[in-house]
Amino acid sequence: FREGGDEFDINVRFRAEDRLHVQDIENISVRSADGQVIPISSLISSTYGRGPTQIQRIDGQRVTYITANLEDGVALGDAIQLIQSNLTSLTLPEGFTLTMGGQYVEQIKAQKDFTMAIIMALVLIYMVMAAQFERFLDPLIVMFSVPLAIVGVVPTLILTGTTINMQSLMGLIMLVGIVVNNAIVLVDYINLLRREEGMDIREAVIEAGKLRLRPILMTSTTTVLGLLPLAIGIGAGAEMQAALARVVIGGLAASTLITLVFIPVVYLTANNLRSRAVVILDRVRNRVSRRIIRTT
Repeated sequence: FREGGDEFDINVRFRAEDRLHVQDIENISVRSADGQVIPISSLISSTYGRGPTQIQRIDGQRVTYITANLEDGVALGDAIQLIQSNLTSLTLPEGFTLTMGGQYVEQIKAQKDFTMAIIMALVLIYMVMAAQFERFLDPLIVMFSVPLAIVGVVPTLILTGTTINMQSLMGLIMLVGIVVNNAIVLVDYINLLRREEGMDIREAVIEAGKLRLRPILMTSTTTVLGLLPLAIGIGAGAEMQAALARVVIGGLAASTLITLVFIPVVYLTANNLRSRAVVILDRVRNRVSRRIIRTT
């Protein structure tokens, strides 16, 4: 039935009491082409066999759904690999196809969305830091703290027996925005010492590391302790969110310790390379200017 561009399926069937037995169907009377009324049993043959209780179709094609539940401790990815390995030896009749669905399709879609979310998070974080620092180099230095978080995430997932699922992926997205905080505090204070105190870059890096060590450790420690009950699974429904908390705790703990050493080294190296590049460009520009003056 169509109405205003909308299409509605209409199913017509007998009452439940009129279709309890096969004989009820065979006794149905139909009118033939010459107008005679005959029982439908004279037109069909009925046999007993096994078949679906409901016929389902997608775009006019008949489909059959095969569902299963995972045992405790079995990851979805491992189950899919096992199924696919067994399907390779299966010979299907002509016209039959197999398609994975359910949580597997949702996981594939979630992985694509996760990749886009990570990229958007990194771009937005860089844009905000570039606007605040008013430089393009410092945000890049801060962004180096993001890969450092993976060093803590992977061992944490392995030690706790946590699988990579939607909650752990959400925790990884949160981690991208959290781990840069320590690097921002450190880099910003280095710039402050160089700008306000007139310190040499090496001296400013050492002094900032000493003065910002305690605030950085306190901030990270309070965050980790706040997420610890959730990571353990204390409270109603906490077990569902435990993977998220474990990812954040592992990544933040490792990133904090490594950031205190790695970011100052990257800051010194990047600024030294920048200074050398500026000197080289000035020399090239001066040589070009001299040649232009000589030719004129």
